Amino acid sequence: MAEEIATLAGGCFWCTEAVYQNLKGVQSVESGYIGGQLPDPTYEQVCSGATGHAEAIRIAYDPQVISYGDLLDIFFATHDPTTLNRQGNDVGTQYRSAIFPHSPEQEAEAQTAIARAQADHGNPIVTTIEPDAPWYPAEDYHQKYWERVGDRNPYCMAVIPPKLAKLRKGFAERIES
Repeated sequence: MAEEIATLAGGCFWCTEAVYQNLKGVQSVESGYIGGQLPDPTYEQVCSGATGHAEAIRIAYDPQVISYGDLLDIFFATHDPTTLNRQGNDVGTQYRSAIFPHSPEQEAEAQTAIARAQADHGNPIVTTIEPDAPWYPAEDYHQKYWERVGDRNPYCMAVIPPKLAKLRKGFAERIES
């Protein structure tokens, strides 16, 4: 089984991780930090907005089951790529919409996916394509957050179910049953 990696930042990593957790072909999803200056940052440091990191997810997937393009289409359908450094009430560069390609092929596919997604959005997409950078896994208590405790968190209950509804509506065939 082949494995490739996709790294995406679309706001709060709890919310983004929940979208990808049960997709066919996704082997694992890890929440973490990427794109900043401080080595091995903590959640509190990233939340301050001073490190330059984005809250992101790293997806290990089988490209023979789900393509990078499919992962990107899901990404654009389940967050707002038209708000700069913001997702809902989460504001700051740590919540930016960004793609961190791991190869020239992924970078080209990211550019194509942005153009493809623009047709579904009235405002310009502001998602950035940023160079791959050191990846720092988030603390253990952030991993699989929705699956473990999300239904007891009012913030998650307000944000994640609508994302999952969009996923089911547009990509039902991609979800594991």
